[in-house]
Amino acid sequence: MSSPPLLDDEDDNEPSFIDEADIIHEVEMDNEDLPDADDDSELEDEDGDFVHKFTAHTGELYSVASSPTDATLVATGGGDDRGFLWKIGQGDWAFELPGHEESVSSLAFSYDGQRLASGSLDGIIKVWDVSGNLEGKKLEGPGGGIEWLSWHPRGHILLAGSEDFTIWMWNTDNAALLNTFIGHGDSVSCGDFTPDGKIICTGSNDATLRIWNPKSAESTHVVRGHPYHTEGLTCLTINSTSTLALSGSKDGSVHIVNITTGRVVDNNALAPHSDSIECVGFSPSDSWAAVGSMDKKLIIWDIEHLIPRATCEHEDGVTCLAWLGASYVATGCVDGKVRLWDSRSGECVKTLKGHADAIQSLSVSANRDYLVSASLDGTACAFEVENFR
Repeated sequence: MSSPPLLDDEDDNEPSFIDEADIIHEVEMDNEDLPDADDDSELEDEDGDFVHKFTAHTGELYSVASSPTDATLVATGGGDDRGFLWKIGQGDWAFELPGHEESVSSLAFSYDGQRLASGSLDGIIKVWDVSGNLEGKKLEGPGGGIEWLSWHPRGHILLAGSEDFTIWMWNTDNAALLNTFIGHGDSVSCGDFTPDGKIICTGSNDATLRIWNPKSAESTHVVRGHPYHTEGLTCLTINSTSTLALSGSKDGSVHIVNITTGRVVDNNALAPHSDSIECVGFSPSDSWAAVGSMDKKLIIWDIEHLIPRATCEHEDGVTCLAWLGASYVATGCVDGKVRLWDSRSGECVKTLKGHADAIQSLSVSANRDYLVSASLDGTACAFEVENFR
């Protein structure tokens, strides 16, 4: 039996691959069901740069944390009111963190990797025994949503900032409440122990930074007014010597505070951004700091000389950052991309794809081989970054 001719000579020599008589059934197509030619979001799973993609969540992701002792262990939390523990490269293993009734907004591993704390917008905090049977223990106290969680650098003492204007501190070995820190006039948006564990610094939507004595719960310094921020604080980081706190605000300003004296010491040398500061981070050496803003810029600052080293331009707002080592810093962006920057030159050395919506959080694995991102698209991606330190 011969094959049908490729060309129909009776039709002005136009190519005709299918004759009308060969049509069995016509299907109506809605153009809205078809992806645009330049829309690669449907193809992200196929052409993304990740080595592992976690897809068990059914809502937006807000937080990600990497274990400080197990390079593959990751925790994620999000708007589906769920938290998960999972392992990079082990797609068949995941453990759900039950008990939250609203968005899981905060996650943090203890210094030794034995405990994981999860906090949600219903004010619930649970502490999970990662080294044992993964049993969860509920901590009582806060009357508002949990904004952040932070562990003591050398113990199982947990600190939490709440929307109810307060900070809470527990001994998680016995779930005992140790102290409540009262003084802020609005939601406590950021905070941490100093690396030496002797002091607590917290920032609030009331535009103040408070420096606390952990044992007495006394506020030793309150930083506010000129020349400090004029609007609420959004982020805070502390240098490794426990001497300086770097804070960012909704007003686009960045300031450095001497923790011992409570004085603002930057002399307004850190030029403000044109939109809210979303993330700040000291480099491992403390000599430089990175500041990311919704104005699409990441600025690398020389902290000792208070001069900008590099300005890294993005396609959209910068939501989060993580230093990968002494030279490279990673950023998460509203455009759904993760970018790696050489802090010395300001050059974008790699753009990592895998998400279809804004990145909300970044975390670096214990061995610094992996960078994990959490996105509003409901997924988390693990990228290999061992060549960028």
